[in-house]
Amino acid sequence: MDVEQWLALPPLAVYLVVGVVVGVESLGVPLPGEIVLVGAALLSSRPDLGISPVWVALSALIGAVVGDSIGYALGRRYGRTLLAWLSRRFPRHFGPAHLAMAERAFARWGMLTVVVGRFIAILRIFAGPLAGVLGMPYRRFLAANVLGGLLWTVGTTTAVYFLGIVAEQWLQRFSYLGLAVALVVGLLAARVVRRRLTAALAEDGDHPTGRPAAES
Repeated sequence: MDVEQWLALPPLAVYLVVGVVVGVESLGVPLPGEIVLVGAALLSSRPDLGISPVWVALSALIGAVVGDSIGYALGRRYGRTLLAWLSRRFPRHFGPAHLAMAERAFARWGMLTVVVGRFIAILRIFAGPLAGVLGMPYRRFLAANVLGGLLWTVGTTTAVYFLGIVAEQWLQRFSYLGLAVALVVGLLAARVVRRRLTAALAEDGDHPTGRPAAES
């Protein structure tokens, strides 16, 4: 969906798109949930569009919690068969290496993986189904799911919303170059954090803890 299509959508449709895309991604289908959330949050910084950042965050949170819960139920019901089907259907996202990394994350961090996984694309897709497959108690999963969803949706929406406001002021005083530099710095910082998390999991693969997620 390009910028023109976003601008043509009424606020309610934007909220629905955010909730559905984030929810389907959380269920285990690789969709650009983060991009949709960021785009909607950025639009909410423009008062002329009538899009509320509160409703953007709430829509994403509902989608995240519901989608993850459905993914958890499917993983609990179908087990490894579901992961094998996903691997065949979406090999770029559910390949053996991705699955191994996600399993190491659960072995190392347990339910904290569901919280941290909200900020990492691979874990965001895997968290619900894999938690069900590994037998994590649902109450623990739900608590981590809600906490991770809150941190991700509210944090992302708030940060992008104020970035949009600041960018508008910058563009009045400086130029698009200043905004481009700020965005590049922010993206590089996020990339460094994600690489360190991924490296930590890869290193942990050489020294497995052997502790199942359900006991965390």
